[in-house]
Amino acid sequence: MKGVTIVDRKTKAPQVIEPTVSNLAQAIFTVNRHAKTAPNPKQLYTLKHEALKKMLVEGKAKKVGLHFSQNPGKSQQRSDVLVACDQYTFHIPPTKADFAELPHLGKLDDQIRNPKATLSLNQAKLLLQSYTGLKEHTSPLTNAQKSYTKPVFKKLGESY
Repeated sequence: MKGVTIVDRKTKAPQVIEPTVSNLAQAIFTVNRHAKTAPNPKQLYTLKHEALKKMLVEGKAKKVGLHFSQNPGKSQQRSDVLVACDQYTFHIPPTKADFAELPHLGKLDDQIRNPKATLSLNQAKLLLQSYTGLKEHTSPLTNAQKSYTKPVFKKLGESY
């Protein structure tokens, strides 16, 4: 697998980012951090999930156990799979086999933090897209870009 060439903004020099385990873990961390506040996070979470799945298959990441989810949504209780990759840990949705194979670690410890990452979101997305083979999907018009149409009001007493 070859690296991704990125032009540094400050020095204008090309920089190659190799898909090492450390760089991939930093890229996943960066994408995950930005996905939490993105207006449309689905693409970023998909990129994270696919990269982690590929790393698990290749043996570059390891499933540690199950944690209770901090944001269970509509259900009372939900578990997520804790995945360790280099010095970073991430959560992904569990499969049915995970419940039988992995130990349950209970509640998430808020004291454990991932280290800082030095990659920008653009660099991280490019690295993960080249690693997974996923392409960025751009929709032609989002809700904010749709053309404006005047509202049509019916006259009082008229029915349409």
